[in-house]
Amino acid sequence: MLNIRIEKTTAPKAKPSSEKLGFGKLFSDHMFVMDYDVENGWHDARIVPYGPISLEPSAMVFHYAQELFEGLKAYRRADGEIQLFRPDKNIERMNNTCERLCVPKINPEDALAAIKAVVDVDRDWVPYDEGTSLYIRPFIIATDPFLGVHPSHTYKFIIILSPSGSYYAAGINPVKIMIEREYVRCVKGGTGMAKVGGNYAASLLGQQKAEEAGYAQVLWLDGVHRKYVDEVGAMNVFFVIDGVVVTPSLEEGNILPGVTRASCVELIRSWGMKVEERKVSVDEIIEAHKSGKLNEVFGTGTAAVISPVGELCDGDDRMIINDGKIGEVSQKLYDAITGIQWGRIPDDMGWTQKI
Repeated sequence: MLNIRIEKTTAPKAKPSSEKLGFGKLFSDHMFVMDYDVENGWHDARIVPYGPISLEPSAMVFHYAQELFEGLKAYRRADGEIQLFRPDKNIERMNNTCERLCVPKINPEDALAAIKAVVDVDRDWVPYDEGTSLYIRPFIIATDPFLGVHPSHTYKFIIILSPSGSYYAAGINPVKIMIEREYVRCVKGGTGMAKVGGNYAASLLGQQKAEEAGYAQVLWLDGVHRKYVDEVGAMNVFFVIDGVVVTPSLEEGNILPGVTRASCVELIRSWGMKVEERKVSVDEIIEAHKSGKLNEVFGTGTAAVISPVGELCDGDDRMIINDGKIGEVSQKLYDAITGIQWGRIPDDMGWTQKI
């Protein structure tokens, strides 16, 4: 059992109102920290006041990007209790990323205990208003003060918390997406299946290009053929083609295995609908639109849950999806997942864990 030392802050912050939350801008009073070295393994688990981290300028995380992170949320139920949504899946993915980056894995039970403990200490930071939540950001950084290119021998595992407002300030409105044919997010054999900062850094230029053209997100294609769909922005992507739900398969290892993605696949199948996890070419999507068979497009992720797509742009071509409105499958998934997360409907899937 993980022994966690707790040091409470002597200067608690004022809790912000729900209208001022936004996403990822405000942080709670405390954070979890645990250290790693070769002699002691993961040790000295502690919850301390939120504050700066002191590192050597030569710390390897700054130079060789040996770092990883996760993202999940704590939700306030109508009865006032707090619950997590599938934290075991995030911890499993975190350890898979550790393996890819030569970072020592963390005992899953210890990781879960750490998440629950820091949320419990800052439970008053879990907002009450509908659509709000407490975003949980666990991350690991390499801390060796050395400029040689090899795995670090020391690390820090840290968890910070950020109260977040509703992702959709004006409702769950479809967004416009641009197909990116110049830049790529990752390649097969790289770190596409891992949740690492480098993947997001590689996406910034394409995202900036899309925003300058008036689009909210990028539809990424594979890095080898520039033909098969990978992800949309920082989310997994789904298509409803002639009534069949289709999403890119994970077998190539260049797509992040999203927790919301997995939840959508499981829910759809539990409803008796067909889901195909396979390669999806951008040409297939364009042809489906031309033939009137592209019923819906939507992204899935922790922040937005479901992000419906109302328009796809491919160069000068504009493809309007479902008359620019949210589709039936997208809406049903959004209602089901958020209903489970906030405790509005029964959790028949066994996905939630109370704090």
